[in-house]
This record gives sequence, structure tokens and C-alpha cells, in this order.
Amino acid sequence: MLTVKNLHAFYGSIEALKGIDLEVKKGEICCLIGSNGAGKTTLLKSISGAVKRTGCITWNNEEIGTLSQKSIARKGILHVPEGRHVFPGLTVGENLEVGTATWRGAFGKPDFQDNLQQVYELFPKLKERKDQLSWSLSGGEQQMLAIGRALMGRPKILLLDEPSMGLAPVIVDGLFESIVEINKTGLPILLIEQNARLALAVSQYAYVIEQGKIRMSGPAHELQGNSELIEAYLGKFAQRG
Repeated sequence: MLTVKNLHAFYGSIEALKGIDLEVKKGEICCLIGSNGAGKTTLLKSISGAVKRTGCITWNNEEIGTLSQKSIARKGILHVPEGRHVFPGLTVGENLEVGTATWRGAFGKPDFQDNLQQVYELFPKLKERKDQLSWSLSGGEQQMLAIGRALMGRPKILLLDEPSMGLAPVIVDGLFESIVEINKTGLPILLIEQNARLALAVSQYAYVIEQGKIRMSGPAHELQGNSELIEAYLGKFAQRG
């Protein structure tokens, strides 16, 4: 569904991605793992149109690499950025409503309520706190809200950037259970995650990135068993436990 070929990305004169090839197939969780500064976040920003890039990015065989961020989002390619970025002065409910901006005008109120109910079923905490300002939520609740807001946009694919960052292990486990449930609906996910063990456990396919280049790729279960190579590229992030 999503194909990236010979992707180069730049911050000024600095080349952050150096010829990336990657594919996310229909209905799968595909993870990208690597150390800090390897280019993981830049890859997601390149796909969603947030950074200067060259190469070929196609979605369902349509070239999207020249489209604006807004146009890419309207095609259902929705990016949940690192750090969550909820709107602190809006309530939980208002944040979720903002997520409908790409489609709301084309549908009626019942469609909005159906989407909202699905998000609340996935994340009951959000329903409990629907009238609470988002700045007052815990880190885990803010991450639920960021994902929920993206789901309100009716995504065709989710780009998730470091969903576990800064969260307690017990919260991370529950969050990743929800990510798996989202994927079970058929929604493909491109997941960036420093916790290699966890990322590989929930994914069907995986890529390892180092210094802006893909160094390894393959079925996630095969990379899980390739401890020497994973350790060589990821160090402490590959440790189990």
C-alpha cells in the first residue's frame, strides 16, 4: 500500500536519509527501529510531507511525494508525532473533534458520533476525561488522546512515532495492546520505536535503520532471533527484558 523508493531527505545542506527503500503492506504492522539520530523520525516526516525530500513515495500506486501535508493527510495518511502534541487548552473531546478536520464537512453528525464511540471503546479513559483539559492528563493518557485524534481522522494508515517514549512500562504494555487491536481492524501501521523488543513483538515486518540507511530488513520474528546483528546496530535498545 505504501512504498518508498530511493528516498533522500534534507535539513538544509545536511542529508538525513540516504536512499531509503521501504514498503508497508496491506493490514500489517511494520516497524522501523534504530538508535537516536538514525533517521527514524525524519522518515515519517518525509512521508507526511513535513521535510524536504527527493525520491518516490507512492500510496496505492499514486505518487504523493509532491503533495502538501494537508493533501497527504486527506488521503488518510495520518501521522502521530513524537511527543504527542495534544492541544493543551482544549478538552479531550475538543481535541478529538479537531481530528475530523480532514473529512468532517463531507459527512454528517452521526458519522462523527460513530467514530467517537469507537475511540472511546478503545480508550475508555478518554471518555471518562472528555471534559478535562488535555494539559492535565498523564503522559499515557495524552498518548491515547494523540492516537485517538488520529483515528478520528479516518486513517487509511497510521504513522506512529515513539508511542512509548517517557511512559511507565505498565502503561506501555496497555498502549501496545491497543495498537494491536487497532491493527486487527485491518488498518496498516508504520511504527517507529526505540524499544526494539516490543516493536518486533507486535510487528509482522521490520527494518533496521542506521545513519540514514536501511541496514537490515525482514520478517519481525526472524530479526527477533538475530540477536548479534540487532545488538550491533541498536545496542541497549535490542536488549530483552
